[in-house]
Amino acid sequence: MAHPDRSRVLSADTPGRRSPLREGGSGAWLDKDRYDAIVRVLQRVLVLNFAVALVKIVLGYATGAVSILSDGFHSLTDSASNVVALIGVSIARRPPDENHPYGHRKYETMASLAILVFLVIVLVQVLSAAYDRLVNGGTPRVFPEGIGIMTLTLITNIMVVAYEERAARRLKSVVLRADAKHTRSDVLTTIAVLGALLGVWWGYPFLDPFAAFIVAAFICRAAWQIAQEASRILADEIVIAEEDVRAVVRSVPEVVGCHQIRTRGSADYAFMDLHLWLDGRTPLESAHATSHVVKDRLMKRFPHLADVVIHIEPPPH
Repeated sequence: MAHPDRSRVLSADTPGRRSPLREGGSGAWLDKDRYDAIVRVLQRVLVLNFAVALVKIVLGYATGAVSILSDGFHSLTDSASNVVALIGVSIARRPPDENHPYGHRKYETMASLAILVFLVIVLVQVLSAAYDRLVNGGTPRVFPEGIGIMTLTLITNIMVVAYEERAARRLKSVVLRADAKHTRSDVLTTIAVLGALLGVWWGYPFLDPFAAFIVAAFICRAAWQIAQEASRILADEIVIAEEDVRAVVRSVPEVVGCHQIRTRGSADYAFMDLHLWLDGRTPLESAHATSHVVKDRLMKRFPHLADVVIHIEPPPH
């Protein structure tokens, strides 16, 4: 695996060097370090999310506020998504094997889809509770201590989002980015709930179910964003622009050109294959050496490339 911070990437097929795609290869320790870091982030976030969810749910039942209770169950899915992410990462960190020559990295993306499922489930619960309160009525009990507790959970959520987003950028992790989006929606919903609680306190009880509908809108938005990102990876959408690849290939003097450039994968683990045009009179050994120069330059320019497959052919006439 090519780590984002790696300063020098070695060619997988150069004599004396082992491919990072093979178990025990030059990139294995970098892959282990990355996943160990992701696991640590998820474990810390799991503890904080569960604590926040527990506080909100207890407060929701104590006050009878459907908005707080909905927000609490939304926060509880944050904890559930952390558990799912930990399971996904434990599978994704496995090295390539005979049945998975490209590795297990898409399990990380599949874990983000499991987070999407949790979001859909809680969305149905929130809409149901809000509709029931709107139809049947009822006024929750609001007190200053409750508003203060919700404010503290909001501050905690903001800190968790900032921490997880920094980790997602540093580690270029799809699952951390998806989980951070989920938690960010929790921040927005808590703000809406706080506004509703103040409104109820001032004599507007209808704001309680109204805030629950706002919670549902934020959940729906987060689910859509996660679905978009996961579908791009699973559908093998292009990862690196062709012109950026051509610019690197053209920097090698012996190369005439290239075509049929294809890339796929995730932001931190991509694969590339292309057809390289060389003079038809080039000896086989020289052509092979030139392909390695191109491969090394591509992997240095794009550190998230796990492997590059190059097909050598003469230029079209």
